[in-house]
Amino acid sequence: MIHFDEIHQRIIEKQDALTQWHLSVRKELPIPAYTSVDIRDSGAKIASVDANIYPAGFNNICDVDREAAPQAVAAYLKQLYGDLKKVALVTEEHTTNAYYWQNVFALKTMIETAGYEIHLAFPQKMDSFKVESANGNVLDVHGSWGNSKGDLELSNGFVPEIILSNNDFSQSLEEWAGSFTEQINPPREVGWHKRKKSEHFKYYNEYAGQFAEILDLPKEYFQIKTELFSGFDMTDENSKQALATKVDQFIGELEEQYTAMGINYKPMVFVKNNAGTYGLAVKEAKSGEDVLSWNNRARTKMKAAKGGNKVEEVIIQEGIPSRIKSEESVAEPVVYLFGCKLIGGFLRTHNKKGESESLNSPGAVYKRMCMNDLLIHKEDHPQENVYGWVGKLSSLAIGKEIKEVGATLSTKLCV
Repeated sequence: MIHFDEIHQRIIEKQDALTQWHLSVRKELPIPAYTSVDIRDSGAKIASVDANIYPAGFNNICDVDREAAPQAVAAYLKQLYGDLKKVALVTEEHTTNAYYWQNVFALKTMIETAGYEIHLAFPQKMDSFKVESANGNVLDVHGSWGNSKGDLELSNGFVPEIILSNNDFSQSLEEWAGSFTEQINPPREVGWHKRKKSEHFKYYNEYAGQFAEILDLPKEYFQIKTELFSGFDMTDENSKQALATKVDQFIGELEEQYTAMGINYKPMVFVKNNAGTYGLAVKEAKSGEDVLSWNNRARTKMKAAKGGNKVEEVIIQEGIPSRIKSEESVAEPVVYLFGCKLIGGFLRTHNKKGESESLNSPGAVYKRMCMNDLLIHKEDHPQENVYGWVGKLSSLAIGKEIKEVGATLSTKLCV
């Protein structure tokens, strides 16, 4: 089994080769404004387990990272949009979650500090209103719609030159988006009304294999086995039985892989909605029998996703237990990128969850992990170095998703 510190050292030694490879891949891809990546490290495997194109949680990244982030924000926006300075940030709708609005406040502050005029927009025609964040910050939010010139215009009269979205488009909002001509970044076409996790992890595993090859390590160390299960219906016994059979088969294949790799923990899986976020419609299983014995609460959880959307297909994904602890709580790293640059991170911890459970649930606490520490002395910060690279792999996979759906977003080399 490869030790974590050895991976860190190999990345240091292969830094030039990795940088050139990353450059050659990303210059062909439309990299979106921002990405957050959830990572699991079992000691035997390190991999991305979730990647968000419209991430919340900017308020949780460490203070040092938030203070330095505007430089990366300005570099990316300048590269793609030249001297344009007027930005609309499209937010989620119908949420009273004060922590979400604290995230919006943090993101808005980063963009303002980078030198941009920014206003918050709801993706519907309505009057302006005020919301209060968890820290007591009051934000003005404005309705928006295409005007007679085909430009997005906010209810306060502001006409942006750049449209960024922190709305994940769980609903397509096609009528709203069709009322103006400007492109949205990240693109609406990879919103959760259309995006599939199965596609993301197909591309992620491809890039993880190339990354491992450069490090001269087994590709399985950074890849995560993921399989699509279509025709999912939690109310149909035949569908449940078919899923249970697939889970048993999947775990059997993992057992063979783990034996070959010398991994000594028992395989388990997560069954996840193939299109959704916020930790909704996610359930662990150690066998097909677990699927068949899900109680009413578990079955209800797996029926619906954000916005009340029905769960119609799921992925079966290898469950990677976390070896990381923070003050006796199980933890997992989360990293943030703006364009191609790492701009932040934290450790998500949960004192009520075990090492094989999802930590993205109420009660999570966020602890310090700063990507800017890499600029001080990279050799002394193995977590940020290794997890930062895994985050970059998922960011490339998102670029590939955007390219494959044909969304309009510049492939100018992000910096």
